[in-house]
Amino acid sequence: MQDMQQSEDVLEDWFIESLKTYKDLHVYQLEHPTRVIEWTSGKTVCVAGYSSSKNEILELRLPLKLFADENKGLCAERDFKVVHGGFTDGPVRRLRHVPGTRCVVTNDGLSSDLQVWDLGGDDSDVIRQTGSVKGRRSVSEGGSRVAARLSSRPRVLHGAQSGDVQLTELTSGQPVYKLESDSADPVGSLHFVTDAVFVVGCSNGNVHVADTRTSDAPQLSPPPSGESVTWWTDVSAGPSCLDPSSCRIVRLSSSGLTVISDLRKPGGAVSRAQLDVQTRCCNVDDVRVSWAPSLDDCIAVSGFSGAVQIYDTSVWRAEPEEVRPLFEHRGHAVSSQSDDGVPVFVTSHVWHPERSRTLLSAASDGSVHVWDWVDQSAADG
Repeated sequence: MQDMQQSEDVLEDWFIESLKTYKDLHVYQLEHPTRVIEWTSGKTVCVAGYSSSKNEILELRLPLKLFADENKGLCAERDFKVVHGGFTDGPVRRLRHVPGTRCVVTNDGLSSDLQVWDLGGDDSDVIRQTGSVKGRRSVSEGGSRVAARLSSRPRVLHGAQSGDVQLTELTSGQPVYKLESDSADPVGSLHFVTDAVFVVGCSNGNVHVADTRTSDAPQLSPPPSGESVTWWTDVSAGPSCLDPSSCRIVRLSSSGLTVISDLRKPGGAVSRAQLDVQTRCCNVDDVRVSWAPSLDDCIAVSGFSGAVQIYDTSVWRAEPEEVRPLFEHRGHAVSSQSDDGVPVFVTSHVWHPERSRTLLSAASDGSVHVWDWVDQSAADG
């Protein structure tokens, strides 16, 4: 009873605090939790469950109140809405929208094969599987990572290990490029920099930079430190992707050490920091680090706990120092209704592609939040 009262007090305190720390905050409850949140338009996202049996795959429309510039109180649409839906036969561990289409590709985390889905349209509210893409190995621990980029001929970049990565044309299912590498580093993430250049971030900290226009072996950069930890990677493309100095790589370790480098010298370090995270035993699917697409120098980090943290990397230095987050979204942890005593942790987050301070996040209790945070340091200044 006392613990329940304490939880209610924490929730009440957070709610009062949120009135000044958020410009917008909306919540939604899924029947089952998701590890994937992917934008399909500026107002819709796709989510899917990851249980071992059948799962829902849904396209959700965000509350229209979020996008009302004026008279938000007069906007009747305050809730998430399911606009398209379907079912998968297994878990969905990775999901990517193919820009310029109504298709998404998924991976179950068990093999390197991909599933292709039609999200439906005005004439149908059903999401249907329409095909598959063969990977380069039948069984793969952790499954394939996927990246997609706007192209006249839809293509996806995918692979489970650095030596398996390939670029495949969706319509024909034929590979148009295969990464020539003798290494078998487990792939943590894939990132397009330009139509021809991409980055392979490996969970052991290695980074491979490849160019599809050449047969040269990819440029390999080892992990920023010699410690045996898991690493997560993201790539930020600046205003001109043709200028390598505008593309930055962030690598986050399971110990909280974070290193930023640029594409010209990915093995070097522009700056470092020791993040204020709850280090725990994490697998490669637990944690996510991502650059803000329209907010200079900011990254978001989740998966270590029930919070999403925002950091300003512009103040980091060459030598690592402990840094505090610029903002922390604790809504999932404080509002969880879990009765089994298991702490809630954030399973995914994603920045809005255009709204600079808007993010979506999901947690292990099935909650989904969309929130627009206020930079208190700027507001106080």
